[in-house]
Amino acid sequence: MSLSMASLSAPSFQGTTTVKTQCSLLATNNFKRPLPPLNPKDPFLSKLASVAATAPEKLLLNKTANSDMPPYLDIFDSPTLMATPATVERSVSYNEHRPRRPPPDLPSLLLHGRIVYLGMPLVPAVTELIIAELMYLQWMDPKEPIYLYINSTGTTRDDGESVGMETEGFAIYDAMMQLKNEIHTVGVGAAIGHACLLLAAGAKGKRFMMPHAKAMIQQPRIPSSGLMTGSDVLIRAKEVIINKDTLVGLLSKHTENSVETVTQVMRRPFYMDSTKAKEFGVIDKILWRGQEKIMADAAPPEAWDKNAGIKSLDAM
Repeated sequence: MSLSMASLSAPSFQGTTTVKTQCSLLATNNFKRPLPPLNPKDPFLSKLASVAATAPEKLLLNKTANSDMPPYLDIFDSPTLMATPATVERSVSYNEHRPRRPPPDLPSLLLHGRIVYLGMPLVPAVTELIIAELMYLQWMDPKEPIYLYINSTGTTRDDGESVGMETEGFAIYDAMMQLKNEIHTVGVGAAIGHACLLLAAGAKGKRFMMPHAKAMIQQPRIPSSGLMTGSDVLIRAKEVIINKDTLVGLLSKHTENSVETVTQVMRRPFYMDSTKAKEFGVIDKILWRGQEKIMADAAPPEAWDKNAGIKSLDAM
């Protein structure tokens, strides 16, 4: 005979005689009351159903001395409550769709597509992550290209305050030069200072820039000197000059401009939109959606004047 779970929630009985009478009525009852569907993996409900089927009077006579204790726990000799939500078994339908492992983070998903995104200033933690991702992608496949998306203010913040040493940018640059893979660089947002160097250091013909992105080259800055002595400040100033010469040489190499030209434009912050960056040699192509071909097919202004019958002032 089975006892339905609805009978467990019935009001409390007045006395033992009434309980025994109801138990005898249950025993002499010829029909079986169906139990609600139970999770076979739940030990508490399985035990409760077993007791309800064999000895329902234990449930009817069950009274917990401690009102704070949930009912029917004293059926077990040593009840064990599950302490962590991860071990709770709720239902088959819920467990069926529960993920077995935590979802991957966004950098991992991009890395699966061989995309490295540099979206922060060049501080040591960012440098460590970028170099590690580049080395990992080379280990995965040394022949497939790597796509480096750049939106960074380099070793400074947008207000010009220095946040990292110039060696952070040189470290990523050296890692790019040592890789066997072809690196395609894409400028999105801003590429300032050393980030502009990384943009220009991509594979020739594979350096791109979004139409409204910006690039800027500037002189390295001295970090905050604080309470340093004059001789220490002088040592740091000499190091900054060395880093500046190195940066000028590398930009000259990748943009195919002379050292004098790069030095001249770097006297003050030199901003470039996508068109100017292409003219200066920082990138090779602008990522238009078909507009680049339209602009290439357009006739130059001189041809328009000639077709319109307009003569220049010098020719008159």
